[in-house]
Formats: sequence, C-alpha cells, structure tokens
Amino acid sequence: MTGVLLIATGRATRIVQFLLTAGKEYVCLMHIHKPVDEEKIRKVANEFIGEIEQLPPVRSAVKREKRKRNVYYFEILEIEGQDVLFKIGCQAGTYVRKVCSDLGEKLGTGAHMAELVRTKVASLTSEDWVTLHDLKDAYALWKEEDNEDEIRKAIMPMEKAVEHLPKIWVLDTTVDTLSHGASLSIPGISKLHSKIQQGDYVAVMTLKDELVCIGEALLNSEEIIENEKGLAVKNWKVFMLPDVYPKFVKKTS
Repeated sequence: MTGVLLIATGRATRIVQFLLTAGKEYVCLMHIHKPVDEEKIRKVANEFIGEIEQLPPVRSAVKREKRKRNVYYFEILEIEGQDVLFKIGCQAGTYVRKVCSDLGEKLGTGAHMAELVRTKVASLTSEDWVTLHDLKDAYALWKEEDNEDEIRKAIMPMEKAVEHLPKIWVLDTTVDTLSHGASLSIPGISKLHSKIQQGDYVAVMTLKDELVCIGEALLNSEEIIENEKGLAVKNWKVFMLPDVYPKFVKKTS
C-alpha cells in the first residue's frame, strides 16, 4: 500500500492517537476472478455502503473476530474486464482487502485486492503529501538559502491535524491555565462548534486558531451554552507551551 501517511515530530507526536480513529479514504484496484456483468458489480458494491460486518484477515494486527465498521461511500471509478477501480471512504480499522474478498464472494466469482492507495486521513489528502525527496530538497533550500517556502509546505502546523475535530475557542485569559494541564471551565469559553456530543474528542483553540489542547467533552454544545459555570472539557493532551500567553491573576479587594 502507498499513499497518505502522517509523520509527526516533536510535541506533535502525541497528536497521532487522535488520527488513528479518524476516517480514511482509499483508491483500490480489485481483480475479479471470473467475468461478471458490470451492472451486477455496481449493484453488489452498493450493498457495502453503510454498516458492514468484517472478519479481519488472517494476517492482521488485531484479534480475529467479527466486528462492525461503517463505509461512508463506495464509488466505482472504472471497470475494465475483470479489473475494478474504486474509491472507498470508511471508518478507521476497515480492511479494504477484506472488502474485496467479501465482494467477490457475494458476486460468486471470488476477488482480491491488486493495489491500494490511501488518499485521505481525516482532513489530510493526497494533495498534501510530499515525498522524502521533496522534504530533503526543501530542507536544503532552507539551510542553504534561508528560504522557508517549501519546508513550510512539507512540514505543516499541528492545527492541520485537528481540522476534522469539533472545536472550542477560549479566551486569552484561559490559555495559560490550560497549558499547565487544567481542564476547561465554561466561563473560559468564547465560542464553540454546534453538535458537540458528550464524550467527543474536541480541539481547544486560541482566538488566533492555535491549538492549546485536546480533551474529552464533558457536556454537549447545548449544555455548555445554557450553563454559566462547570467543567466543559477534560484536558487530555496539552500542545501549547506554558507561559506563551500571559498569566492572568484574579485581583482581590
């Protein structure tokens, strides 16, 4: 398999765990073992949209037991003889090679995955990827000519990796407290996305769209808006360094 692979460095390595559960997109070349009518292929492919049940392949990194996964879309791009090129968007942990073999079984012909390219992880797409050669050239340009343009394209800010997460923006007076590991209280919130559900991962951002931390929503959006106090987010991973934003000390009379 080739395609999009996120590589994190420094403090950003801790963000990878929040991408492991994000949705993926693949372009796959499937070979069907016997000739079959094109209309039948398209009809059976549509049956794989929605919740499916999979038994992971024998060679896999997980326990081999049936589990449910969601397929968001299954689009056939081209059919040439017994070769089928398709694009699939699916929940993390979906085995595309098993989709191919299961589809072949439903067709009554058998099928296998011939080639697979990962084209999307969360909000990161094939348009974002760079090769190691590109990275090496960008680094050389930066070191030798002090030109940051190409390396800034190759090494993206952490905020790019949380574009798929719901967000809560906080007041400047709240940032430093969060950067020391405190959980987020409702009075520190400036604005938030709608449809946040209790238990969701949320990215907590500054008003300048800088990532402060990622945490677990303790309330849904409506409850956060309706209440004036209480904890809204349990802080799990801090990315903002302490003392970047000034400390605000409450004055006492």
